[in-house]
Amino acid sequence: MVAGLSNQADTDPRTINIETRRVLEKKQSHYGVIDIGSNSIRLVVYDDLSRAPFPRFNEKSMVALGAGLDAEGQFTDETIARALHAIQRLSAIAQAMQVERVDVLATEATRRASNGSLLIDAIREKTGLETRMLSGEEEAYFSAHGVISGFFQPKGMIGDIGGGSLEVAEVIGDHVGERTTSMPLGALPVSAKLEEGYGTARKWVDEVLSENLPPLLTNPVFFAVGGGWRALARIHIAMHQNPISVVHGYELPAEQVRTLARDIAKMSTDQISALPDVPNRRISTLAASALVMSRVLRRLSPDRVAFSAYGLREGWLYKQLEEAEQYRDPLIEGAQAIGLPAARVPAFSEALGIWTDNLFPGETQAERRLRLAICALTDIAWREHEKIRAADSFLRLLQFPFIGLSHPERAFISVAILARYGGKVDDMVKKTVDGLLTVSELRRAEILGRALLLGHRFSASVPDILHHARIRIDADAVRLEILDDHSIPDSDAVQTRLRQLAKATGMDTAEIVNVED
Repeated sequence: MVAGLSNQADTDPRTINIETRRVLEKKQSHYGVIDIGSNSIRLVVYDDLSRAPFPRFNEKSMVALGAGLDAEGQFTDETIARALHAIQRLSAIAQAMQVERVDVLATEATRRASNGSLLIDAIREKTGLETRMLSGEEEAYFSAHGVISGFFQPKGMIGDIGGGSLEVAEVIGDHVGERTTSMPLGALPVSAKLEEGYGTARKWVDEVLSENLPPLLTNPVFFAVGGGWRALARIHIAMHQNPISVVHGYELPAEQVRTLARDIAKMSTDQISALPDVPNRRISTLAASALVMSRVLRRLSPDRVAFSAYGLREGWLYKQLEEAEQYRDPLIEGAQAIGLPAARVPAFSEALGIWTDNLFPGETQAERRLRLAICALTDIAWREHEKIRAADSFLRLLQFPFIGLSHPERAFISVAILARYGGKVDDMVKKTVDGLLTVSELRRAEILGRALLLGHRFSASVPDILHHARIRIDADAVRLEILDDHSIPDSDAVQTRLRQLAKATGMDTAEIVNVED
């Protein structure tokens, strides 16, 4: 794993704040995408057409359109019937769920079939749904926007491996670069080549890459998209018993990924099936996906590989948003969507964001977004029993499907919320986040969590009370400054929380003082 909170320059210019009213007043409208791929047909229903959509339903059928072509390059009648059966089911589910909009996207297999239009016409006749057939360049374009949607200002090259093709594109922050390409290096054609021998397949893959793959010029990160490559991440996570099992945002040195991929590319299906946490549906094609990964990394020579759960569908969704919505921060949006509706006083998160603005001098934009996300999540466990709030929140947030963050950032959020609920940053916690956070980052997370705990206790989670106080961390003491004499007095509980904050900073002295604002 790549340790530390951020490996990118802090150049994001946007203003980030918690926006309680906008989040709570927004009406959700369920949105669905049916993706007709070379290997599978999948429906994903999202809770909303938004910057940080959460999947409500996800189902796919392994129709294998790419393998359903006859000698003339046409879909067989049986293939079309299988595809229609799957799409009719998915369409009926979307209607029953009252999904207001369903977009249907067809990719490489339908594009390659000389009678692909027959399938599109049949879908319209049976379901009333219109299908958009994407070109290879469009696949690359939307897959790249999926990575833009799912990461914080990504810079580098993305690769999306599917059943029939490999799409590659350059991402530069909020936009896609000019260099995009689509190659016939999907899991199915590469698997067919592997039947001729590993050496033959490797030579063919290298020839295709040498003719089509642009060099990595923007940043030394390769973003890996697609189920075959996510399976590599799952295997690596399981082999190393990593505490976070979420694939999205999992980063590794490129050489580690290449070594694993090179080994798997030479394995038999029996050997692959014995690997830990390998998805059953990927066993037959994983060697092919691994071969492509190893050769792509050899040619691009990136420093790091970041795995993405976001690709074509999410990129398509992202491009349906208005520009102002696209520009919102994905982590902040997700944290607000989960944290604010669950809070006792939703507006208190916004007040905490302001209250902690000066807690860490010299705070970067990357650090600010983490702090605000934590403020948005600060009351997610208030309904749980007090003895389990801290530990349960810690474990839950380690695995929660947020986007726009790395595994170290997940660990930072989890530790901060654990501390906010009074949990101890003990040996168990330190062992769990070992290799993810530095000692100073772990301490910073605890300080933030203790400050939030103090804010909740002093104000009873009432924003107007919190406005009458501020925290000062000086060289000699940690002080809670009361800004007017008419505010609510402190208590033993408040003093206890202040001492906990002081201890986290390494100080012995904690004071509550009255000051003139």
